[in-house]
Amino acid sequence: MTITANDPKRKSWLNVPKDSDFPIQNIPFGVFLTRDDIITIGTRIGDYAIDLGALHQLGYFEGIPLTDDIFLQDTLNDFIADGRKTWRAVRNRIAEIFDADNNSLKNNEDHRKTVLFTLDEIEMQLPVQVGDYTDFYSSKEHATNVGKLFRSKEDALMPNWLHMPVAYHGRSSSIVASGIPVHRPQGQKMPPGAEKPIFGPSRKVDFELEMAFITTAGNPIGEPISAEDAEDYIFGMVLFNDWSARDIQTWEYKPLGPFLAKNFASTVSPWIVTLDALEPFRTEGPKPVVEQLPYLQTSGKKTFDINLEVALQPRNKEETTLTNSNFKYLYWNISQQLAHHTINGCPVNSGDMMGSGTISGNKPKSSGSLLELSENGKNPVKLKDGGDRKFVEDNDTVIMRGYCKNQTIRLGFGEVRTKLLPIFESK
Repeated sequence: MTITANDPKRKSWLNVPKDSDFPIQNIPFGVFLTRDDIITIGTRIGDYAIDLGALHQLGYFEGIPLTDDIFLQDTLNDFIADGRKTWRAVRNRIAEIFDADNNSLKNNEDHRKTVLFTLDEIEMQLPVQVGDYTDFYSSKEHATNVGKLFRSKEDALMPNWLHMPVAYHGRSSSIVASGIPVHRPQGQKMPPGAEKPIFGPSRKVDFELEMAFITTAGNPIGEPISAEDAEDYIFGMVLFNDWSARDIQTWEYKPLGPFLAKNFASTVSPWIVTLDALEPFRTEGPKPVVEQLPYLQTSGKKTFDINLEVALQPRNKEETTLTNSNFKYLYWNISQQLAHHTINGCPVNSGDMMGSGTISGNKPKSSGSLLELSENGKNPVKLKDGGDRKFVEDNDTVIMRGYCKNQTIRLGFGEVRTKLLPIFESK
């Protein structure tokens, strides 16, 4: 089925501000609470949220085999489980309905009142029920930077890193939507020179600039997904802030890896941008440094040119852009990640989330964490208000943004915005 929704010449009868992340060529999917306190699945064009449940009930998806309640749910899991053919058909139809030359909904005032919401009339929710969450470690620049900080330049990369997409299994229960604040975590730490650990709040809370992809039900247990077929099982992508507590992590991660330092919170942007929408922004990733095993080899343009940035805003002060990076810098692409994840027969389900790992570039101020930007606190990052940061402080808000742009269209992911609160104290 052709992706007609991507037509760069298409205009919408809805107003789309200049440089909006959500032109009619985007058509992302999300879940929101309406002004009538009803949770529905929807999409967004410009500054309008569109109730797909109401649109379906009014007959606008006639001819597409959808269950009556497919959009009347509080997660996208069932819709994602329907597969790429359904995703593409629905997205193409939405593009037709809101095309500037289509008057069917445009001239029906009653239907428009039922279907359309301004952004101040809705409250975005977590778009999927995340059953399982895996976090990869796929940026060579990030892995090298961290290795230099904690080991040496000569052995910055661990011996396995260039041979497979390293990952760990994270905690899905603490994944939250943009706008929900998180508390500073507590845990054990080993102060420099100490003989035994202490307990207390983390003093090195950090952000990690990541993206994540969401899968459909992919494979029965025991059956791998090939790198060649992997994209058929990937619904779309979101911005992802994988919060970290570096001092807790330093003490606990040997021998089994991250635990309390990572499972206290991860934050996602609310709109899932489909791989179909990202099709015009395909690009080639980094060339392999060593020959990869056959099951990990891919060809062609298997990644996407997505501009990324992180800003930090202290309470009641101006935000400062800390870093600019790009998704295309990832050494291991998403097809390789999913192929490696399932090569041992591990099944993936609808709504599973796979974090990319911190995305760092090779230019100044392109690192995806304060650990790198401040060199583990040795060189604080300057802020616009005259202050500085070694790590994230209480009541700071971290904001991540991402967008794609070529000569004809621009589309994006909106933002993921989270305030760090002090440690939780029971009343």
